[in-house]
Amino acid sequence: MEIIYNILETILPFEFMDYAFMKNAFLAILLISPIFAILGTMVVNNKMAFFSDALGHSALTGIAIGVLLGFFNINISMILFAIVFALLLNYVKNKTTYGADTIISVFSSVAIAIGLAILAQSGDFNKYSSYLVGDILSITTSEILYLLFAFIGVILFWHFMFNKLNIISINKSIAKSRGINIKLIDNIFVVLIAVIVMISIRWVGILLINSLLILPAAASRNISKNMRSYHLFSILFSMFSGIIGLILSYYYNIPTGPMIVIILGIIYFITFGLKKIVKE
Repeated sequence: MEIIYNILETILPFEFMDYAFMKNAFLAILLISPIFAILGTMVVNNKMAFFSDALGHSALTGIAIGVLLGFFNINISMILFAIVFALLLNYVKNKTTYGADTIISVFSSVAIAIGLAILAQSGDFNKYSSYLVGDILSITTSEILYLLFAFIGVILFWHFMFNKLNIISINKSIAKSRGINIKLIDNIFVVLIAVIVMISIRWVGILLINSLLILPAAASRNISKNMRSYHLFSILFSMFSGIIGLILSYYYNIPTGPMIVIILGIIYFITFGLKKIVKE
């Protein structure tokens, strides 16, 4: 890790790189940004913005259950609950005749209420309130390794599964005719999102994580003419806003997460204004 730190100091000879926590945060953003950008493209394509938002909110319930059952590691309880939550939500969403947004809203509301009730009753809410906004500056070297494994996992998943996911998002009938197991692929995808969201929630924050997942892809979609540029712009927007947001948050003493989302919001509205010009 010391070698990587020395490389960062050489590439970025700025004052903030003198601090270990800033180096860790910078490395974390280099890993988190492309993960969210890649997953976000398919989340936006499949109109799953509410789904990912509900997953983020369910983190409170995962924390609460971990506290209630005495889990030695809250992150494990969050991930386990998120996986069950995602699979159950996906199952009900596909079985009901109601709109997906209604079902997702019901699950999200109930999950938040249960989490708040348990944490308030146990007196632990203040202890975990930092999860609401997150703090990328608190990430440790060992936690960066978790992100690295997550990054590799997402890249491998995308390499082997993207074409199938894309066909499913375009037309499920065509996907079935090609022998694609739609339910299996869909469930693997929602579980992947659940795991990535829960791994990142401590540093990104419950209130902001959906923004970092949706905004890069949404901004990219405004100006992309094909799938390749769609992914490329999403990654560039995500990494640019992450790096600039981290630097500005250091110099202006603003929380990193909100600063990144503000920059992404600006990028989205700029691309929205350029939408007709670029696609004509």
